[in-house]
Amino acid sequence: MLPPGGLIQLTPKGLYCPAAGAWIDPWRPVPRALITHAHADHARPGSGEYWAVASSEGVLRQRLGQGIALQDVPYGQELQIGEATVSFHSAGHVLGSAQVRISAGDETWLISGDYKRDPDPSCEPFQSVPADVLITEATFGLPVYRWRPGQEVAAEIAAWWKAAPERTSILFCYAFGKAQRLLAELRQLGLADEVLLHGAVQTLMAPYRQQGIAMLPTRPVSELPRSEPLAGRLVLAPPSAHRSVWMKRFKSPQTGFVSGWMAVRGARRRHGYERGFVLSDHADWDGLLATVRQSQAQQVYVTHGQGDVLARYLREVEGISADPLAGGFAAELAGEGEFSDDGETAGAGIDGPVGLV
Repeated sequence: MLPPGGLIQLTPKGLYCPAAGAWIDPWRPVPRALITHAHADHARPGSGEYWAVASSEGVLRQRLGQGIALQDVPYGQELQIGEATVSFHSAGHVLGSAQVRISAGDETWLISGDYKRDPDPSCEPFQSVPADVLITEATFGLPVYRWRPGQEVAAEIAAWWKAAPERTSILFCYAFGKAQRLLAELRQLGLADEVLLHGAVQTLMAPYRQQGIAMLPTRPVSELPRSEPLAGRLVLAPPSAHRSVWMKRFKSPQTGFVSGWMAVRGARRRHGYERGFVLSDHADWDGLLATVRQSQAQQVYVTHGQGDVLARYLREVEGISADPLAGGFAAELAGEGEFSDDGETAGAGIDGPVGLV
């Protein structure tokens, strides 16, 4: 738990900064919410006002309502909110994602939100930020999780797709962030093919196009005549579409799933996908360690995923004061399945702890 009376406090509504009169990614409606990004487990409806990075506005309004009271802010600008100085810094997770840095008195805290350190052509790159205290995610907080470059994985996906011209290739991925990254990564390989989209993916494309993100051309599956042949086409769909009525349109498709969880033995087979591609929008083990070290934080709190493992490693190996931040965070994940359509947070531990190696 967080120390009582500190700059950031853990409350029934989430992380709260009394000096700013604001909650960070609150779990319930609050008067003022500082939002790290627009995934549904971080941006919830009903709050009085929202503060978030300007490039996340399109997705936030799409999901929370066009009429929300939104204060859009640029990366890096210091804002005076109440008695605190607040700034948002790129997290490299999805479009508009941010780490939130809050200073008041002689304390500076950094709340990471979800982040990744790998290059991603669909969003701004991660920025290292110093702080006295760091609250970091640990979704993939085990040494078994180490990512390969996105372009290598995209090349594997392209080869899988092109090797089956007689079949429709349906690639399941999270509708916000992962789908757009795949379209951008495939374009960087030099492809120019039109990709078909499930409706859940289509609804989130406009904010990316409006921000000038270069991606392959796309069209909703629903716009195609029922008689149009789909052999050789690539289709992106959310995990919820797998084994749904929507799938009946496709005759003998090949299926793949894109997620960091595909690094876990048996995950692909257990969920019925023909192929699994390991590509995550969260930091891997090395990325988590690099972030902690570069923050120079004297105290680290770890949330989500393998918080206990990462905190113990930081204490015993790195000599950094670190503790898991559990308890109230269980409410944040309530009701999410292993493979949610928004992100990978809920999949932690699907094959049990792997341990330090």
